[in-house]
This record gives sequence, C-alpha cells and structure tokens, in this order.
Amino acid sequence: MPALHLSFYSAFTLSSLGLAFHRTHLISALLCLESMMLSLYIMLSTWPIETNTTSASLIPVLMLTFSACEAGVGLAMLVASTRTHGSDYLHNLNMLQC
Repeated sequence: MPALHLSFYSAFTLSSLGLAFHRTHLISALLCLESMMLSLYIMLSTWPIETNTTSASLIPVLMLTFSACEAGVGLAMLVASTRTHGSDYLHNLNMLQC
C-alpha cells in the first residue's frame, strides 16, 4: 500500500474515531465530519490521476458541493442550538423536546 493511501485511510479513520468518541461539543462533531469529507475529497480527486482515467473527474466536484451544503446546515444548527440552549454541548440537545 502506498504511503499516500495509508495517510488518507488513517486520516479518515482518525476523524471517524474522533466523531465516535469525542462527542461533547457540536463544533467538534462538525469538524470531524468536515475532516472526513476532506479526506474523501482528496482520495476521490487523486484516484483518476493514479488510474489515468478522466471519466470520474466530476465525482469530487459533486462531493465537494454536498460537503459545502453539509457545512452550511451544520453551522446553522450550531447557531440555532446555541441561541436556544445557551451552549453547544451535545448532551443538552434532546431531540424529544422541542
């Protein structure tokens, strides 16, 4: 396995572990999601270069678009929860209460 693939796999794994184990603040969960999306974007953008194909060059752009939408929705949720609950702690957010 090339060192480039190992670094991308380890970045994705570390960010998913950070999302699974360090869920105290909403902003830390959003940062872990963004780092997962960034590592997937870089993997998808280097894949056509390694395989010498040009047919898959639109997929990273689409994923980057969805990642930007996800970041915007996440920041809107962060602002809304901070305004209503006073903090961005995830344990304060109860989905059963509105």
